[in-house]
Amino acid sequence: MEPRELRPGVYSVGAVDWDRRIFDSLIPLPEGTSYNSYLVRGSEKTALLDTVDPAMTEVLLDRLRGVDRIDYVVIHHVEQDHSGSLPVMLARFPEARVLCSARAVDLLATHLHISGDVVKAVGDGEELSLGGKTLRFVYTPWAHWPETMSTFLVEDKVLFSCDMFGSHLATSDLYGAEEEVYPAAKRYFAEIMMPFRPMLKKNLDKVEPLGAQLVAPSHGPVCGRPQFIIDAYRDWVEGPPHNLVLIPFVTMHGSTALLVDRLTGALIERGVKVERVDLQGVDLGKLATALVDAATVVAATPTVMTNPHPLVVSALYLANALKPKVRFLSAMVTYGWATSAMERIADLTAGLKAELIEPVIIKGRPTAEDLLKVDALAEAIAAKHREAGL
Repeated sequence: MEPRELRPGVYSVGAVDWDRRIFDSLIPLPEGTSYNSYLVRGSEKTALLDTVDPAMTEVLLDRLRGVDRIDYVVIHHVEQDHSGSLPVMLARFPEARVLCSARAVDLLATHLHISGDVVKAVGDGEELSLGGKTLRFVYTPWAHWPETMSTFLVEDKVLFSCDMFGSHLATSDLYGAEEEVYPAAKRYFAEIMMPFRPMLKKNLDKVEPLGAQLVAPSHGPVCGRPQFIIDAYRDWVEGPPHNLVLIPFVTMHGSTALLVDRLTGALIERGVKVERVDLQGVDLGKLATALVDAATVVAATPTVMTNPHPLVVSALYLANALKPKVRFLSAMVTYGWATSAMERIADLTAGLKAELIEPVIIKGRPTAEDLLKVDALAEAIAAKHREAGL
């Protein structure tokens, strides 16, 4: 593909990775991704904003084949999917100087061994004229590394937001349809942004007054209506959780599944939405996305050598690390001869600071009396949601 023009003198020159299916050996990519790089040509100078993942370096070089000179390479974030092609870019354009945040200087030296006179730290709010094109650098730390910054193109009102407002979505569309972008952006937020909600609020307060007319992130399509993605982030960052119960579960001999089915029905009868996630072969992005809105998490697990099933341990570890807005926590535990699963669950979820609702712990196959305990759990959850105004 040829470079694609966003505004006069402003081009998308990055790469779409249609086939990648895992990121950081951790995050599933069911819809692929992109590594967005942007070229801004002023009357005097030219700047490249971010590079691409090293696997796509040749694509970036091809998109830049008609470019004779690059004066600046702006690195918004040092992670290699943004900066990995920087050494090749500097070899191709030896006159270029690297611009980054103050905290990125050491990280560039550490991760890419790039340092010295070629790198210059820019200040928060500092401006650089390219000749009719003014770049204003805006520090947006912890979105999602400490050194991350964004760039605002003043005359054209384009916000190059790095990972913030991005999505793992491979598409031929330069501008994404909002109904397609929303679930992909929410999943992306859940997987990497959610733990940093307090800093993201500060970043939103900082970039919203800029009045951007385009948001050009480092992954996924460009957003032609910035308020759409800003409002979505406001909800995910600051909004209350929804009247939603997330049930991550595993069943071994069917007993736990009986409890999950009973709780699902009992919650629905009480007007509570339910998201069930069978952890056998699950896409962890689905679990993370459900955590964005969930008010309550109920882990349902059989006992394996007195502990929760390893898949439940992994899911709760992830939930604890992502720091969602969950307010209430409970569990349904089945066991054969002995269990200490609740103690382990409490340890795994201590960081959530959620209120514990009395769990259901069942020995053997559930009886009619046991299922009434599940109904009582559903009623307790519904009452907590009502009290919280959800």
